[in-house]
Amino acid sequence: MKKLLLLAIITILISSCSSVKKTREAINYGNYDEAIEIATKHLRSNKTKKSNQSYVLMLEEAFKKVTVRDLKKIEFLKKEGNNANLEHIYNMYNTLKNRQEYIKPLLPLPILDKQQNASFKFYEYTNEILTTKANLSEYLYSNAKESLKNSVHKNDFRNTFNDLKYLNDINPAYKNTLNLLEEAHFKGTDYVFVYVQNKTNMVIPMRLEDDLLNFDTYNLDDFWTVYHSNKQQQQKYDFELELNLREINISPEKVREKIIVEEKQVKDGWEYLADEDGNEVKDSLGNTIKVDKFKTIKSRVKKFTQFKSVQVVGKVKYFNLKTNQLIEAFPIASEFIFEHHYAIYSGDRNAINKENLGFLSYKHVSFPSNEQMIYDSGEDLKKKIKGILSRNRFR
Repeated sequence: MKKLLLLAIITILISSCSSVKKTREAINYGNYDEAIEIATKHLRSNKTKKSNQSYVLMLEEAFKKVTVRDLKKIEFLKKEGNNANLEHIYNMYNTLKNRQEYIKPLLPLPILDKQQNASFKFYEYTNEILTTKANLSEYLYSNAKESLKNSVHKNDFRNTFNDLKYLNDINPAYKNTLNLLEEAHFKGTDYVFVYVQNKTNMVIPMRLEDDLLNFDTYNLDDFWTVYHSNKQQQQKYDFELELNLREINISPEKVREKIIVEEKQVKDGWEYLADEDGNEVKDSLGNTIKVDKFKTIKSRVKKFTQFKSVQVVGKVKYFNLKTNQLIEAFPIASEFIFEHHYAIYSGDRNAINKENLGFLSYKHVSFPSNEQMIYDSGEDLKKKIKGILSRNRFR
């Protein structure tokens, strides 16, 4: 027990020394916020503990140095006079404020040897934050309006959307930001016309075509892409997506037959145990020993398997309507198998094993039609198409 206690104490001491060293290294390398994080973590448990005094001093040092560094950085960015720096300045002021709020709950922090409290010089950054936010909001808003007016590329509109979203986050409902967000989203969205091209020699069920073109069921969750299967006259499309079906291969209807002969030993009463001479065998108490009698039962199972399959082969083609060029084509293949088992038997039913016994409750069924088979392949086909679209965006 004493050894375990000693080991625990040693472990705590080593861990404590390691944390102190790590905090000092963070300060020396200019990683002041890391040092503040480590120090406050230890001081929260017991800020008056003597062994935690080094964390008090290092927290005081790290906070002073990081505050001076950040304020000098802000001063430099302001002197540059570049409005593109406003977001960085705004974020730095918020960091300065949040860092103070992070430390405040710990105060006062006593320095035991000096019989005084550690010194933390706090500033009121509210005015600076509000002023910078106002300037940043106007800068982002003006840039967004200019971009929406003059940009021609989708990615530019998407970047504008992100700027407006950030503006709405820091300054909700600023001017008509919400309207500009809708405009940026509309202009940055790719509109794709989707259609099925049947190159097979078979008629595709209309409900399968409707299912394949119903992109609401694909759950693609693509914020910047809208798919239309019914072309809208007023809409200008950026891309076309062609679901090109080239082959539909349907196997013949097959019924496979398999004969299975099963045997099993079952109890069939009892009899007295006899020796080689036919004399009854008795136990130690003089009672005649009884033994079970067994008999062999047999059954002949005829197992049937109905089988039919369909394979749909095609390609997913991407077309750029601005250049009228094929961007890329991806092969797809889907297979659907109909398989039904049933069985009949002769002989003793009790001889049949559990698996084959289950097939006895089924009967022959009608094979699905070719149209139904093609339709049933659609679910797997949609999964393949969704996989292609998820991995290969239009831009």
